[in-house]
Amino acid sequence: MSQSSQETRPVAGLDPRGPRVGAALTAVLLAVVLVVQGLATDRRPVALIVLAVVVAGFALGAAGGVGRTWQSAVYRSLVAPRLSPPRELEDPRPPTFAQLVGLVITAAGLLLGVVGVPYAVLVAAALAFVAAFLNAAFGLCLGCELYTVLVRLRGRTRPAG
Repeated sequence: MSQSSQETRPVAGLDPRGPRVGAALTAVLLAVVLVVQGLATDRRPVALIVLAVVVAGFALGAAGGVGRTWQSAVYRSLVAPRLSPPRELEDPRPPTFAQLVGLVITAAGLLLGVVGVPYAVLVAAALAFVAAFLNAAFGLCLGCELYTVLVRLRGRTRPAG
């Protein structure tokens, strides 16, 4: 199958409200990390554990798609049944890529925090919190926007032929 035919094949749709709810849940956990990490040093292991939960969620989303996360399960079981069906579905590839971006940022912060790099957990959690908050509150998915830019750039860099 050629590269162009892979890009044009139909993709199963995703209820766009699900990733926003997932982002809200993630933002809450990241806020906990930020607050706990800023407290006394004896509570910092708690921040690492909560950040590890966030990393695991991103890993599930990056590996299996955003619909395979624990946040998506919460959305499907607790929120979606109370809502009308979505008006339109979105391509799941950008949110899945966003999960990968979140995984890279939070996993780096977690690993660096475990080995004792000062402020690594705070910086990673703060970056991820901003992205999750923007998605939850305003529907602005920074990872999705990055995905779109990279797809466009990849299209421009193809050799003529």
